[in-house]
Amino acid sequence: MKTLVCRCEDVTLHELDAAMARGYSDIESIKRYTGFGTGWCQGKWCLALCARLITERGGQAEHPITPRPPYHPLSLATLAGLDDLVSSSGSPGTSHEP
Repeated sequence: MKTLVCRCEDVTLHELDAAMARGYSDIESIKRYTGFGTGWCQGKWCLALCARLITERGGQAEHPITPRPPYHPLSLATLAGLDDLVSSSGSPGTSHEP
């Protein structure tokens, strides 16, 4: 049975254990090796679970992981959905198109 520890990046419990067996013992190294915490949620779903599992297996999870920004820069208006409102209102000079 496949037990996921990171839904976004499809990282399994087996892969987490394999990383630790290869000598990765801190949360940042395991994140970089397996890819957990690097998907759409940026660790919001999997970070606490993986930190607990790493600690239970003798690893170190006291320090936080290094979060990364989205691959493509986005304006706050785009993230808030305001671009759609501005486009539909037809206000001149307010478009955020590149």
